Amino acid sequence: MSVVPEEMLTILEVCPRDGLQNERIPLAPADRIALIRDLAAAGARRIEAVSFVSPKLVPQMAGAEEVLAGLDRGAGVSYSGLVLNRRGNERALSSGVDEVNVVVPATDGMSRANQNIDVAGMLKVAHEIIAEAQSAGVPVTGTAAVAFGCPFDGEVSLEMVRAVVRVFAEAGVQEIALADTIGVGVPTQVRSLTQMVREVAPGTPIRFHFHNTRNTGYANAAAALDEGVRVLDAAAGGFGGCPFSPSATGNIATEDLDFLAVRSGYCTGIAREGIVAAAQWVGGLLQRTPPALVGRAGSFPPPATSLGRVI
Repeated sequence: MSVVPEEMLTILEVCPRDGLQNERIPLAPADRIALIRDLAAAGARRIEAVSFVSPKLVPQMAGAEEVLAGLDRGAGVSYSGLVLNRRGNERALSSGVDEVNVVVPATDGMSRANQNIDVAGMLKVAHEIIAEAQSAGVPVTGTAAVAFGCPFDGEVSLEMVRAVVRVFAEAGVQEIALADTIGVGVPTQVRSLTQMVREVAPGTPIRFHFHNTRNTGYANAAAALDEGVRVLDAAAGGFGGCPFSPSATGNIATEDLDFLAVRSGYCTGIAREGIVAAAQWVGGLLQRTPPALVGRAGSFPPPATSLGRVI
């Protein structure tokens, strides 16, 4: 991988939202606020803090307004909220989010299962959400979910994703994200999707959201870096998973992605030890060990004082 020394990679921290949304144990807003503060203290400058969805359907995301109200604002951290409908967008804008992330699945199967509407209907809703947010001066990311494969409809063609991306481009979103929602993607798809977005929305920044369910998440991240993508989602500890993805192992982990990026010549601004500590703390609350590996294996090179005798 050939990179300019100290080229910046932004890791968008999604543990407070995607990392927690499918966990067995819901965390109280106060605990989620503490987690977000720890992540910000460790250098995260873009954090997907909340999801404005029904607390009856996703109790793990209850209290989104309370979480945002409890965060320190104006400290150089941008807090985003995920929205799936206009009601969610109204809540997000009223809560003072810094960014809105509107999600449109690329398949009817996923769209109906997750949002109770087909893709064509959801694209109309997304267009309205984007216009409302931009009228309020809030930047919008348009995310194409299941861009790499769908648990209901199977393979997802490039043209299906293109249809979603085209609407995002026409609406003038500030960023386009492509999500491997169930962790089936491979680097060749990363390359073809990146090229497609640049053709449809030239000049619009691209972001990827990878899961590591089938152990391809970090290969995909490396491929995205090679393609010039400079914003990637990750979750502290590697927590997370889609409820429609059986045996999901989680998002790619912030600390593991940071290790990959820094060893490859990038600057992330992340204090890795702080991310590891936050992941271990939240793992205690969730009563399970973080899936991430750097927290177990340690960084490299290790501190000189910790070096032992090698046989």
